[in-house]
Amino acid sequence: MKRVWRQWIVIMVVAGLLLLAYEGTADDYGHHYTQEALKRALVTFAIARGLNAVISVAQGTEVAIQPAGVGVNFTPGQILDPLNDLIEWFSWVMLMAATSLGIQELMLTILSAKSFTWLLLAVSLVVAVLALKRQEHSAARQWSLRLLTLLLVVRFAVPLMALTSEGLYAAFMEERYNASAQRVQSVTERIGEINRSTESGAQVPQDDSLLGSAKRLYQSTVATLDVSSYVERYQTAAADVSEQVINLIVVFVVQTVVLPLLFLWGVVQVARRVVQFDLRRC
Repeated sequence: MKRVWRQWIVIMVVAGLLLLAYEGTADDYGHHYTQEALKRALVTFAIARGLNAVISVAQGTEVAIQPAGVGVNFTPGQILDPLNDLIEWFSWVMLMAATSLGIQELMLTILSAKSFTWLLLAVSLVVAVLALKRQEHSAARQWSLRLLTLLLVVRFAVPLMALTSEGLYAAFMEERYNASAQRVQSVTERIGEINRSTESGAQVPQDDSLLGSAKRLYQSTVATLDVSSYVERYQTAAADVSEQVINLIVVFVVQTVVLPLLFLWGVVQVARRVVQFDLRRC
């Protein structure tokens, strides 16, 4: 009697999964959440490239001073060199994250195709026909059941991963992502403003008159005092941006590397269990 009940439970579960595969609701949610994550990754990649651009401008902007008539050029933006290295790595991480999400979207498209659903139905019919012929212990029934189970696991692995990833993001990572992205964007704007003030301060009018020489001497003295000011402003602007960048890296590595690897490991483990399981118990 228990065996009969187990068989009916298995039949109902398989029928429900086949109906879900044909109806496509899980796939629609999976596509939606994957596309939202991909948009976030691309927006964050653009933010990273924007910060990299203003840092590059800062590193290339020189402040010229002429103490005792000797010209000396300073580049206060070089203080941002360690941050620029971090941003370069951040850009690569975001490119990898966007690529991973693109692959997930492609896998969702392939697995949700009607041809894959018809394959599931065909294998299910084979299992049903063999069961009706009372061939419970035949090798054909055993392997057709294994194939059906593996196909169902593969069919719903990617949508389930997308739903799980988005659920974890909404519960634990969304607030961190929004705060960090806004902070990085704010720092980008502040460094851009400092760059513009540095460039305007570095422009000394060419005037060979006595008054022009006096103006250049005055501006050189002011520029000498401003170099430390520029360095301090760059340091203040980038004070905690490294922490925010690390937060963003953590969010996307968890969503696009850690979770997919965990699901892949889970699929492999389920596949091994299915192949090794004695289906004659069912």
